[in-house]
Amino acid sequence: MSIVAIARLYPKPGHTTDVLAALAYASPSILAEQGCELYAGHEAPDGTILMIEKWATQADLDAHLAGEPVRAYRDARAPYEERTPQLEILTPIEGADPERGMI
Repeated sequence: MSIVAIARLYPKPGHTTDVLAALAYASPSILAEQGCELYAGHEAPDGTILMIEKWATQADLDAHLAGEPVRAYRDARAPYEERTPQLEILTPIEGADPERGMI
C-alpha cells in the first residue's frame, strides 16, 4: 500500500509567493523521483501551504527526503519560512479500499 504524507510549510508574512516559486521550480524534479505518485500543493485558510504526497513505498519517501531535489527546494525556500515545516506520515484505516480511497 502506498505511503501518504502531508507536509505543512509556514511562509513568512508576505513571502507566500516566494515559497510557491521555489515549489514550482522543484516540483518537476520531485514528481520524476522513483515512487512519486502524487505531489500536490494546496494553500490552507491560515496561509500555510500543504503538500499532499503519495509514495509507492516508505523507501521511496525516505529517498525523496534525503535526495537532491528536495534538498535544493528546502534551501531555496528557507529564507522565506517562518518556522521548520512539519511532516506527517498517515496510517491507512484498516479495511480501506486503496482503489476507491474509502472503507
